[in-house]
Amino acid sequence: MSVTFDAAVAALYEEKDGSRFSTLKDKLIKTFAGKDREAVIRSLTQYAREGQLLHWRAFLMTDIIGLVAPGEMAWRPFFEWSITIPALTYWGIDGLLKTAGREAYPVLIALATHDAQPVSERAKAIKSIALYSRQPFDRELPSDPGYWKPEQLRLTELLQWQEQGYPDGEGYAPPAVHPSLLHPGTAFEKLMAKLDKQLEKRRRKHKDPSNPQDWLVIAAEKDITQISVQWTLPAVYATFLQYYSPLKVTLPGDDFIEGLHLYGAHELRERQGGYAFNAVTGETSEDWPAQLLVIGDDAADPFCLDLSDIKDGDAPVYTAQHGEGSWKFEQYADSFTGLIKKLTGKS
Repeated sequence: MSVTFDAAVAALYEEKDGSRFSTLKDKLIKTFAGKDREAVIRSLTQYAREGQLLHWRAFLMTDIIGLVAPGEMAWRPFFEWSITIPALTYWGIDGLLKTAGREAYPVLIALATHDAQPVSERAKAIKSIALYSRQPFDRELPSDPGYWKPEQLRLTELLQWQEQGYPDGEGYAPPAVHPSLLHPGTAFEKLMAKLDKQLEKRRRKHKDPSNPQDWLVIAAEKDITQISVQWTLPAVYATFLQYYSPLKVTLPGDDFIEGLHLYGAHELRERQGGYAFNAVTGETSEDWPAQLLVIGDDAADPFCLDLSDIKDGDAPVYTAQHGEGSWKFEQYADSFTGLIKKLTGKS
């Protein structure tokens, strides 16, 4: 038996259990947003104003923002109200920018420069303005503005930008990638292109150009030079690091606890800390096999290339659990190429 819109909304208002509320909310959106999006938004905004589950008033903000179209002025008053409510301010910022556009700048700058506001909300206002205007107010800062410190708020720049009339910036150039990702020739290049296509799907969801992630990039020459001085690498892995160096890449899989974080050339040497050497003192770890190079980890469980077993330009990959008292390695893939094939689902 199908549920009417009014009955679905009534059930939402009557629900007192947070988990069941979430299910009802998702069902309401899925069932009715396509037919009457505005009615769904109206119901959710009303709940955000007066619903009995206080924590869900805030959680609904992302759903509301997702349903509202850019520049849809009808909902601007709701977001103008929401940024005045402490529990809703953080996400209300994005809603106001989405509906009011540039006209939101003065209000958000006033919020950002108000010392009495929580730092997280001031930082969020600056971060959102940066993303919308393509101005680099968020450069070299954490992707999550909740981690920004008061001294990192670029208020002087923000106010100067306001005096200049809010000009749009140039944004951030995407990382430099090797041409073979678009036009692969060899079997290994085709494998890298397949991996990059998987990462591209995740890049579309990550909308923070100041903190790029899930990229395979061309490594800095100085990093490659330092690595080549320290280790003799299999040709396949050396090529991988030079032309397809992972930039904040963590790949999911049934074999992993948190996902396999593959190290890029910029971090490879430092990441040996805690394994090959003590990260605090710099002393060599006596129990670490010298031939193993850590190329990634899953929740601190190392994945390593065996540099003593290089054949045909490649080497096997071993893994072990950390915190077991001693390292007990087992082979995970017969080669680095085999590891990538596992990660891409290509046998």
